[in-house]
Amino acid sequence: MKVLRILVFFVAFAISHNVAAQTVYVTKTGKKYHKSECRYLKYSKKAIKLDKAKALGYTACKICKPTAKNTKENANSLALKKETKDESTTTKKVIATQCTGKTKSGKRCKRKTKNANGRCYQH
Repeated sequence: MKVLRILVFFVAFAISHNVAAQTVYVTKTGKKYHKSECRYLKYSKKAIKLDKAKALGYTACKICKPTAKNTKENANSLALKKETKDESTTTKKVIATQCTGKTKSGKRCKRKTKNANGRCYQH
């Protein structure tokens, strides 16, 4: 019976510890924290703990409404670190580059584009 109580205590402690250490995401320039699937994380995404985000002055996003209950638990912190590392190496940050199209005179277009094909709206 005593072993059962100790086991229940450790399980309760583990669950409460994971709830306290939730992972949310912030952007480079924003002042809000988000859930992992929020649409505002399209171009930049940095994982941070919920309590640290609040301590740094970040506020919750009004679109995805992250709370301690609906954000990812930090129990999979190794998987999360691997995921963010893989994302940074496999996905390219979308930055504007010069269009690769040619004008009628044969010169390269001077417009900037974020398109994956490297061409602006006119080409």
